[in-house]
Amino acid sequence: MPLTMNREVFITCAVTGSGGTQDRSPHVPRSPKQIAESAIAAAKAGAAVVHCHVRDPDTGKPSRKLEYYREVTERIRDSDTDVVLNLTAGMGGDIYFEGTEDMGRIGPRSDMAGAEERVAHVVDCRPEICTLDCGTMNFNEADYVMVNTPGMLRDMAKRMTAAGVRIEIEAFDTGHLWLAKELVREGVIPDPVLVQLCMGVPWGAPDDLNTFMAMVNNVPAGWHWSAFSLGRNEMAYAAAATLAGGNVRVGLEDNLWLEKGVLATNAQLVERAASIVENMGARVITPAEVRARLKLEKRALVGR
Repeated sequence: MPLTMNREVFITCAVTGSGGTQDRSPHVPRSPKQIAESAIAAAKAGAAVVHCHVRDPDTGKPSRKLEYYREVTERIRDSDTDVVLNLTAGMGGDIYFEGTEDMGRIGPRSDMAGAEERVAHVVDCRPEICTLDCGTMNFNEADYVMVNTPGMLRDMAKRMTAAGVRIEIEAFDTGHLWLAKELVREGVIPDPVLVQLCMGVPWGAPDDLNTFMAMVNNVPAGWHWSAFSLGRNEMAYAAAATLAGGNVRVGLEDNLWLEKGVLATNAQLVERAASIVENMGARVITPAEVRARLKLEKRALVGR
């Protein structure tokens, strides 16, 4: 297909993620206060959207505690910095097996939760956007499976929509887009549809440009999309996504380095991405413009 460059690009900053990066850089935020402060700094650097996970403040390990999400949300909303809040709903579907023989029993490191529990923080915190990982896949970081069955996705999506939260589809391969299109056709995921193309995540779609364009070409006309790649290709994909008509995601969830030997902060990664976008002749748009484009409603926590 012919490329139509996006001239008005929004940048998402994925602030901390749930990977095992907490001990690889001092800039990876752990506590709710650190995560919120890093998100606010990213917003001031030009990110219109901040995508947040939470971690245990002491160990840095990924967490699903509602109290951490509440604190992050409150700190960001109580700041004087405007930004669109995007919370993950990807936790609670991780299966580990202990070896390859005892496959009838999941291992003790597994984290499996029902749909209500997996979206409890979304319903409570009421972000403008939350993520829905539209597929089950192997992950290379450890020997485990990320589990998202069609029934689970339908249930979670209905709860997200009922809470008034815009769904961001996370697509790690072309089959995930196939399922997402079915969920949209069924009305489970409402318009306007937003999708994040997740490139270079082992063992999902590799981040070569042929595969990237296959992903782009599977995004229906009228959907809004962003893309990112892990590690050294993060900034190359800021350019590639803009050129292919999409939006940009960067952040410490995906890449720790500003350049060889130099560990990055989230704000520095956003600044670098914004420079790339602007040097291509595009404009980095504001949170207000993103809200208008995606029909978002900024709301307070339940009970506030």
